[in-house]
Amino acid sequence: MADSGHDDPTLSRLEIGGSIRLVLVVALALVGAVVSLLLLGREKADPWIIGLLTVLAVIGVFALFAYAAGLLRFGLPDARDELARRVVDSATEGMSVVDSLGRVLYANPRYCEIIGAPSPDEARPVERLFTSDPDASEAVYRLAQGVREGRASSEEVRIATPGQPVRWLRLGARPAPAGQRGGRCAVWTVSDLTRERERQETAFLELQHAIDYLDHAPAGFFSAAGGAIHYINATLVDWLGYDLAEFGPGGLSVADLVPGPAAALLTNIAPVPGGVRTEVLDLDLKRKNGQTLPVRIWHRVAFASDGTPGASRTLVVNRSREDNAGDPARAAEVRFARFFHNSPIAIATVDSEGRIARANAMFARLFGGREAARGRRLVEVIGETSRVTFESVIEAAVKGHTPPSPLDIAAERDGGRSVRFYVAPVEDDAAGGEAAIVYAIDTTEQRTLEAQFAQSQKMQAVGQLAGGVAHDFNNVLTAIIGYSDLLLANSRPTDPSFQDVMQIKQNANRAAGLVRQLLAFSRRQTLRPQVLNLGDVMSDLSMLLRRLLGELVKLEVKEGRDLWPVKADLNQFEQVIVNLAVNARDAMPEGGTLTIRTANVPAEQAEFYAEAGLPRADHVLVEVSDTGTGIPPAIIDKIFEPFFSTKEVGKGTGLGLSTVYGIVKQTGGTLQVESEVGHGSVFRVFLPRHVPDVVEIPARVEVEAPAKPQDLTGRGTLLLVEDEEAVRAFAARALVSRGYQVLEAGSGVEALEVMAEHGGEVDLILSDVVMPEMDGPTLLKELRGTHPDIKVIFMSGYAEEAFAKNLPEGADFGFLPKPFTLKQLIEAVKKSMGRSDT
Repeated sequence: MADSGHDDPTLSRLEIGGSIRLVLVVALALVGAVVSLLLLGREKADPWIIGLLTVLAVIGVFALFAYAAGLLRFGLPDARDELARRVVDSATEGMSVVDSLGRVLYANPRYCEIIGAPSPDEARPVERLFTSDPDASEAVYRLAQGVREGRASSEEVRIATPGQPVRWLRLGARPAPAGQRGGRCAVWTVSDLTRERERQETAFLELQHAIDYLDHAPAGFFSAAGGAIHYINATLVDWLGYDLAEFGPGGLSVADLVPGPAAALLTNIAPVPGGVRTEVLDLDLKRKNGQTLPVRIWHRVAFASDGTPGASRTLVVNRSREDNAGDPARAAEVRFARFFHNSPIAIATVDSEGRIARANAMFARLFGGREAARGRRLVEVIGETSRVTFESVIEAAVKGHTPPSPLDIAAERDGGRSVRFYVAPVEDDAAGGEAAIVYAIDTTEQRTLEAQFAQSQKMQAVGQLAGGVAHDFNNVLTAIIGYSDLLLANSRPTDPSFQDVMQIKQNANRAAGLVRQLLAFSRRQTLRPQVLNLGDVMSDLSMLLRRLLGELVKLEVKEGRDLWPVKADLNQFEQVIVNLAVNARDAMPEGGTLTIRTANVPAEQAEFYAEAGLPRADHVLVEVSDTGTGIPPAIIDKIFEPFFSTKEVGKGTGLGLSTVYGIVKQTGGTLQVESEVGHGSVFRVFLPRHVPDVVEIPARVEVEAPAKPQDLTGRGTLLLVEDEEAVRAFAARALVSRGYQVLEAGSGVEALEVMAEHGGEVDLILSDVVMPEMDGPTLLKELRGTHPDIKVIFMSGYAEEAFAKNLPEGADFGFLPKPFTLKQLIEAVKKSMGRSDT
């Protein structure tokens, strides 16, 4: 061991500063000065010698004061250096200072002890200690290289010397600042880690033994967190028929081992902040081959102070058939547990205070494991609005009374779920504190389907009513418009009554527009479908929509690429987009953004819109979204009903969205709406993709010739069949005024009688569709036997598709939609008579 006194030669080399050269220079200067003065002679030298001695005396006095004050040292160590030396000497790790030539300038006692040096003078540098060990010498070389590059580093090395125990050392090296005499130094540190490594190896061996004991225990064990299994012992792996490697990171989860809803019993345990909860469950685990393994589980979970669950500690006991042989009671218990947890009906038992005593897997899945935990009051798992009624039923069952009927409750806490409860009392005293059994069935889907069916029926009924009203209105409007045309034909613009008749006709036409909207909602309007490219349609509509929306609303059109063709009525489709855009504009009174997006929706993506009832087929989507006020949930189911409107009186008829609904449905499409109050609404129109059976030749564009006066007079005998007397009178008068001979009939039966008497004279039949006793299609069927080539024009306010299916196959007929004008009536007859002439 090195001496710790001040006479340590190694330490003296580091602590004692100064320069002998400087001392010699000063001495020679003084001697030279004295010799120079002596050469001048005594008389001349005395004053200079006295002055020199005086200067030296003053310097000496000041030096004494500086020494006394501690400002000067004469070869003695500083007290701070002494303190630092003591700290380094008592360090638990060995330290040495090596100069650039590899000489050890200083080594503390611990360094000498670790390397086996008897004194600091005999201490060797680290670079020369491990030359016989390749691994250690490589590490020392890397450390020395780091010092030369000006950086500090450390490494652990294993020293295996023949005939001596293995040692672990941590070597470190860092560059040291240059001393007073210059030169670069390095500080090396050496720590003995042998005992620490021995303790780690011992702990690792003990852990290996513990894992080995746990792996080969006669019971299964696993640990899980967040539904993922972090550890499972070999016994349970063997029971389940898996390979232990499958349970590594990213391996199986609790849901893979526990089939069906029973997994919720393990993953959704009610929290106990700062506590531990243990559940004893009888479950079936799923083997790798799909078979089940009946087990009893002790599932223990510790919770943090905020209720966050930690990793579980789960003990599994095998209760398979071979272990239950000879124990009928245990086998029955296993069977009951299997029936109980695999039941598709949620089951729970409650005690006399209405608290949950036991619940099966489906109950935990239906209400959430944490909500339906043991010890929680059952009424707390449902919404507050239904608690009073439900609590009274539970109290009655606890007292032994059976409720007369099931209880349907909307469980608002579960996102609007609907649940049907059956409650039965338990009268057995050996039931273990269980006073009632509660059965619960999730009826959310059933309720949704019932609501959708009821809404569909209501819309159908309203549609039939709207169609019937529209039909009757069409007859009235046909008469009004027709007689207005007759008056206008016999009047001059200068007549006083001419403008009054024009006002009557204009208002009748306006009423006809409302009737067409009603027919659109009832899906009985006349459509002229054609193959459309929605990209071109939207491009044409953009300018019109910008004018309609105004300056406050920004329009964005995002067109999808390679849109599939659709088949729809162009005018009606444009009306759909315009109606949706106008509604969106009105929902943004302070301005906003209206976005229209088109895209293809392949059949594989139809499931994303299953809520809208979109069939699994290719569709083209037109999405109209706004940033307006949104639609309140209370009225969103009513927005497609005719005459329903939230606008002020005079600012809307309430037929805009009902028209959209009817057009989309009649086209074979699907309509979906989503809205959030304060964030806007989204309307999605899905139109079926049109796939032509044959190559369709685009319609030839005919250049219209300059208009010429048209001759609307004609000759021939017509049979007019119309049950509405005003319409029949107007039509007969109009046709007679154009040169036709008209026979009239008020029904289909009368028309047969007229044809029996004048059948050979009739050239054309104009017939209403809906008539008492015999309608138009039935009349045509009757006449086909005796007059197979007779020409027929049907007049109706309904679309021709609504009655065409009732006509004989291949029947040729014309169609004149009501209400019609005088000119439209004459042109239709003239055109049909012209075909018969040719």
